[in-house]
Amino acid sequence: MSEISPRCSTDTRQEWNNSSTTSEGDETLLDEEMSYQNLHKVEDIESQLFLNQDFKDRPAALPVAAEYTIPTQKKLIYLSVYFGLNLGLTLYNKALLGNFHFPWLLTAFHAASASLGCFALEARGYVKPTRLGAHETLVLVAFSFLFTINIAISNVSLAMVSVPFHQIMRSTTPVFAILIYRVMFSRSYSTSTYLSLLPLIMGVGLCTYGDYYFTPIGFMYTLAGTILAATKTIVTNRLMTGSLALPALEILLRMSPLAALQSLLMAYYTGELSAFSQWIEAGHFTNFMVLALVGNGMIAFLLNVSSFQTNKLAGALTITVCGNLKQCLTIICGIVLFNVKVGPLNALGMVFALAGAAWYSKVELKKKVQG
Repeated sequence: MSEISPRCSTDTRQEWNNSSTTSEGDETLLDEEMSYQNLHKVEDIESQLFLNQDFKDRPAALPVAAEYTIPTQKKLIYLSVYFGLNLGLTLYNKALLGNFHFPWLLTAFHAASASLGCFALEARGYVKPTRLGAHETLVLVAFSFLFTINIAISNVSLAMVSVPFHQIMRSTTPVFAILIYRVMFSRSYSTSTYLSLLPLIMGVGLCTYGDYYFTPIGFMYTLAGTILAATKTIVTNRLMTGSLALPALEILLRMSPLAALQSLLMAYYTGELSAFSQWIEAGHFTNFMVLALVGNGMIAFLLNVSSFQTNKLAGALTITVCGNLKQCLTIICGIVLFNVKVGPLNALGMVFALAGAAWYSKVELKKKVQG
């Protein structure tokens, strides 16, 4: 047996050492590579967490208002019908109240007409009431009181201020609608929307320019009536577009009987019922007057349905703007139908109001397109 030479043994040990050194180096490189990969994984995870936190902290996008999801053509059709019925009933009421001097009874008759119309539609299956809880029912009862109180405050304030002052105060209803939306629902409008309301309000002020007279308590009542009018319009919209999402006809079905009863109570309180009884005994309640009241009630029912549905589709602010525009067009119709005399300032106010309404319409249409 041959002996292993010292050189061979030394070479073997050197190769073994070199092999060990190489193996240790490879392990070191492998460890460094794994550490590098793990570092990148950690950085990726931290980056993802940072992005997630960034999106979490970022404020959620505000929901698009319901009126901006409605096709423009459909909205314009409903607005045209509503505006025509509103203007027509205003002129009809003016002619009717010339002989029928009972505004609370007329309001009760309008609410009763809405009730009868809704009951008839329910009988034919066009209205299917939703099962509501005690809270939802209480909300609708409160809404009926808001409806009646709004009329009551308006009538009371008219006795304490001049008609021009009453009209110019009511023309600020869109401003209060915007304030309520901002405070209660954190909703904002574009600068163009705010600016478009200025010529509209100023135009109504010039249209109704006259003897501005008011008492301190009358001013407070008129201001309260204006705020209530804006509140009523917004609450109406929220009942149809908010959590309840009730159809317009169902709200009318549930609210109008209560409003009719409350208006009758106000008629009794103000002495209209006894005066109406004397009016009948005097022979003024003729067949022609009956037909006139029936026609008035039918238009009032159609207007109520149109008003609620248009409010849902076009929005509460647009409804208040239509109310301002209606005041100016009522004066124009009064010039033609009732020979109402107006001065240069009144005519200038009509131009301003119409320009403001056109500007507002353009702004809303642009926002609809952008939305």
